[in-house]
Amino acid sequence: MAKTIITVATTGAWPSKKDNPNIPLTPAEIADDVYECYKAGAAIAHLHMRDDEGKGTMNTDKFEETVKLIREKCDIILNLTTSGDLNATDETRQAHLKSIKPDMASYDCGSMNWGHNALFINHPYFLEELGKTMIENHVKPEVEIFDAGMIYNSEYYLKMGVLKEPIHYQFVLGAAGGTAATVENLVYLKNLISPKSTWSALGIGRGAMPILMAAIAMGGHVRVGMEDNVYFSKGKLADSNAQFVRRAANLIREFGNEVATVQDAREILSLY
Repeated sequence: MAKTIITVATTGAWPSKKDNPNIPLTPAEIADDVYECYKAGAAIAHLHMRDDEGKGTMNTDKFEETVKLIREKCDIILNLTTSGDLNATDETRQAHLKSIKPDMASYDCGSMNWGHNALFINHPYFLEELGKTMIENHVKPEVEIFDAGMIYNSEYYLKMGVLKEPIHYQFVLGAAGGTAATVENLVYLKNLISPKSTWSALGIGRGAMPILMAAIAMGGHVRVGMEDNVYFSKGKLADSNAQFVRRAANLIREFGNEVATVQDAREILSLY
């Protein structure tokens, strides 16, 4: 049977306890949450950090503390963000990769308007530097795609040697300023990437379930969690991130696939 990887995005940079009191924010909360998601079937944890006021931060100490606590509990694949703070510098967005050398990290392959009120800048020179940092520290990029142009950017960086094959893409659909979370858009984006690549997808907000089910049916992998949705269903706040993981795992099994283990995911994504 085909094996489908579940990534859990526990925290993100924006949702707060006011949005959902169950969202984990501190290193201890995130570590405990990730462990519950691991037991529920998640093979990858995508991590953002928050400062003591609950705001997104790229503070290396927070990453190191959280990773240490998670590693004491399980061997889940760690995928660390490089874009958790719009005020971060090119240096602070990479410092934790050099210190921790995680399995994976996000590589946002272009700039965009963000939320209709800010700019998400990924300068070409930064992307070249970030790719080289990842190669030097044996970190696999998760190439995050918010619109089709970012796929073409990734092909350029592949030719330049900044990215290496096989590329792993994460289609992020439904972000304000990016591509809408529709099945039609997912099919279009998936058809643009190389057959050598692997891919995963998520839908923010109301697009979550259509994208989750379409990604499974199309042979991709999936991402769930409170970074992307604080509601489990219409009008019902999520009890935990593990609740999202359990639902994804059930859908994968109902479709006839297996939920990928950590070792399965390492083999599928060429993580050695």
